Amino acid sequence: MNLNTSNLIDKKVIFEQIEAELKKENFTVVKKDETRPWGGFFVIDEDQAAVFAAKYFPHLEMDIIKITNKLSPKILVVAPNKRLSWQYHFRRAEIWKIVAGIVGVKTSPTDEEGEIQQLTPEDFIQMDKGERHRLIGLDSWGIVAEIWQHTDSENPSDEEDIVRLQDDFGR
Repeated sequence: MNLNTSNLIDKKVIFEQIEAELKKENFTVVKKDETRPWGGFFVIDEDQAAVFAAKYFPHLEMDIIKITNKLSPKILVVAPNKRLSWQYHFRRAEIWKIVAGIVGVKTSPTDEEGEIQQLTPEDFIQMDKGERHRLIGLDSWGIVAEIWQHTDSENPSDEEDIVRLQDDFGR
């Protein structure tokens, strides 16, 4: 994505830029949420998971990505100087690739927050089911391609599958 991620760009503009880029790539957005206090996200049609993976994760083979037969592709948008909750999931693993901007990421196998890693465009990170993690906006907007790897085919993950250990917004 060729985006202006300057911290001077307002939320409406960055979401419009991302939506235009996704449309240009022929991705179908099935849900957009720009109401999150940390930024928001775009959910891409699950039927396009293989195409999404090929575009954003070309170094990974689909056999490796697919834990079950269900994958959920998203684009995360994190605002400058905002943090998602320190969290983990019972029914999914996640793969992230930084698309634009520079972000911070913390991970840990325990409830204790790990050191912040600074990730730049093209960097990739994978979190296992249960691994604690947090996405952090630094000095600019951060755009992250994400794939949820559903680990329970009988009970796929959803937005309720979040255990928040700490949250700046009291959720």
